[in-house]
Amino acid sequence: MATTYDYEEAPATYDEGRHQDLGYDPNFVPDSVRSFVVHLYRHIREKNVYEIHQMYEISFQTLSDRLFKDTPWPSVDAVSHYVDNDQVFCLLYREMWFRHLYARLSPTLKQRIDSWDNYCSLFQVVLHRVVNMQLPNQWLWDMVDEFVYQFQSFCQYRAKMKNKTEQEIALLRQYDQAWNVYGVLNYLQAFVEKSNIIQILEQEKEGLEQFTATDGYDYSGGSNVLKVLGYFSMVGLLRVHCLLGDYQTGLKCLLPIDISQQGVYTSVIGSHIATIYHYGFANLMLRRYVEAIREFNKMLLYIYKTKQYHQKSPQYEQILKKNEQMYALLAICLSLCPQVKLVDETVNSQLREKYGEKMARMQRYDDEAFVIYDELFSYACPKFITPSAPSFEEPLVNYNQDAYRLQLKLFLYEVKQQQLLSGVRTFLKVYSTISLWKLANYMEVDEPTLRTILLTYKHKTHAVDSDGKIISNADVDFYIDDDMIHVVESMPVKRYGDYFLRQIVKLEGVINDMDRIKLE
Repeated sequence: MATTYDYEEAPATYDEGRHQDLGYDPNFVPDSVRSFVVHLYRHIREKNVYEIHQMYEISFQTLSDRLFKDTPWPSVDAVSHYVDNDQVFCLLYREMWFRHLYARLSPTLKQRIDSWDNYCSLFQVVLHRVVNMQLPNQWLWDMVDEFVYQFQSFCQYRAKMKNKTEQEIALLRQYDQAWNVYGVLNYLQAFVEKSNIIQILEQEKEGLEQFTATDGYDYSGGSNVLKVLGYFSMVGLLRVHCLLGDYQTGLKCLLPIDISQQGVYTSVIGSHIATIYHYGFANLMLRRYVEAIREFNKMLLYIYKTKQYHQKSPQYEQILKKNEQMYALLAICLSLCPQVKLVDETVNSQLREKYGEKMARMQRYDDEAFVIYDELFSYACPKFITPSAPSFEEPLVNYNQDAYRLQLKLFLYEVKQQQLLSGVRTFLKVYSTISLWKLANYMEVDEPTLRTILLTYKHKTHAVDSDGKIISNADVDFYIDDDMIHVVESMPVKRYGDYFLRQIVKLEGVINDMDRIKLE
């Protein structure tokens, strides 16, 4: 019987070293990789979720760092005979193979197309056959996340037509269905429908199902794969629709998940952040600023409290990047809708540190303010895509920035309309009642123009929520009775609890420091 090594601690053989010196050989399988594949296959067959998670999350990263820093993993053909040529395992291995390739190297057009084919084969198996296995939520989330990311990456790549070679253009013409937007949306929607996840979540509310309580895992010997992929596909659909600029449809796709509660989406940090980031961004673009502020605040507070536990995670850099982007989006929301009372003191102090000066300038609504709005939006927005196929007519042009420019233009147009309202808000904050003619006089406009401005203020500080109800974003509201404006200011609820808790923690720290001091 061949000697097997532990997949993390296998000694680097002479051959492994030679393999790295002489370049990449797709058919060369180091002993540690063979051992990794054999063990992973066995754990998947035995439905040992804990071991699969350890190997997927830790061993795969360790081997990638050690042996495949700037080369792909061995090809699926080289490892398939170690796993009885199992079709499903080979598809899963290729899914990891392509993900590693995208993360460490730059994929060719042919590899992008091959990755699409692999996803199609894998998803067809999950949708149309009985898949008797349990996989960790982290892996299932990564599948959906990577599927959407590769779609976004392909659209950006395809839109840069200027420097494409004749061979690349021929391939794009030949494989025009690869990463087609309808194909991507259809797979995600098929997972939602085939898994019955919407009905499962409804029945869970009535106590007839257990999904969230078990984190989506099936402890009665069944499989969690289809159900959890269906669940995460709702987040995937939100993300795709945000990339397309269709925020209303994106939020509709997420409706079955109650984001005011803990759920399976919070069991994986990447899924938790992606859900709230895209949910908050969609609400921002639909002028539902209060909802966006609430959710960004909760998420930023959660990251602030837990990020130290993710320092060794492969997702750590992504967590920090999304954290910074959400602070930028929160700065935009609070500048357009100054509802600081909705923000926790910890988040507020971090926000002031990062963007305090810029937020003060954004309130002025002059040319400099618009430059800052442009800068923060460009930094924090998703990478919008144009999903349509390119024109192959000469001259070839790049159109990868078109979707972003359109969304930026719409956003800045909204900001410009807010400029008119900042003056009204300033006066309304000073008075409890003021006559129309007096306010018109102060603002140096006639009464009919003032009425138009006040109607605009009402319109811009109200939005329609997902249930079709009109909600207010206004920190200062008013009504008009007999040509008198009556101001209604929402009073912030004073919260003393947070302040006392912080002081208690500080005091405990001081006491601990004093205890360490040895008196002579």
